[in-house]
Amino acid sequence: MQQPRAILIAGASSGIGRALALAYAAPGLHLTLLGRNEQRLADVAAAAEANGATVTAIPVDVRDREAMHAAILVADSANPIDLVIANAGITTGLADTAVSEDPEAVRALLATNLFGVLNTIEPLIGPMCARGQGQIAVIGSLAGLRGLPYSPAYSASKAAVHAYAESLRGRLERRGVLVSLVVAGFVKTPLNDSIDAVKPFEVSDVQAASIIKNGLARGRAVIAFPMTLYFATRLARILPPRFVDRLFTRFSVNVPETQERVKS
Repeated sequence: MQQPRAILIAGASSGIGRALALAYAAPGLHLTLLGRNEQRLADVAAAAEANGATVTAIPVDVRDREAMHAAILVADSANPIDLVIANAGITTGLADTAVSEDPEAVRALLATNLFGVLNTIEPLIGPMCARGQGQIAVIGSLAGLRGLPYSPAYSASKAAVHAYAESLRGRLERRGVLVSLVVAGFVKTPLNDSIDAVKPFEVSDVQAASIIKNGLARGRAVIAFPMTLYFATRLARILPPRFVDRLFTRFSVNVPETQERVKS
């Protein structure tokens, strides 16, 4: 595969998105960075520019379809995007004593984790197919392989984007556009730091970015890590469902409810 010369990263102001921006930043590369927090986004852009990249930072909410569509088309017309990484995401879940998630929190999560992915990718499908080249990367999660009893909505959102990426891959690759799904385990980010639980095989955001970058360079359909947890989660899909339910609920996990809400 050719090295990308223009990359667009959504959710670039923190966590994996920030680490990816800095991992890719180098002379001769143009980065388009999207994020809601203008100051954090500016800080990431400055750090990437210090590494030699040229950077366009666009403060935008991934939930805003029209704003995303307009911003991404402008970015693509200025520097045709070789690689788009749909990374923006939030989490919400349940404390040990809770039995259901707040409906408003659930809808806020879906607006970011599912519709935010669509809003990032949809504007570039046509241009990439017209050029006959490009790569789409979707940041998923091990939670997308098997529903977790402490994060129903988060699991659902990741399962949805997994299916979306798989469907796109079968449709677009014959048109020259590669599609890669990242199935990530625990990564030390502000998002995951809020979760009170044992986090086996947790990696840093820098390590995660390195794994993702290497996998994308090889054009892998699925980039999963850590492999031990990935295969264990896939095994859980074929074991008796109630056995796996009991196993998962033996662990104490507290996932804070997101304070995000969908704007009326």
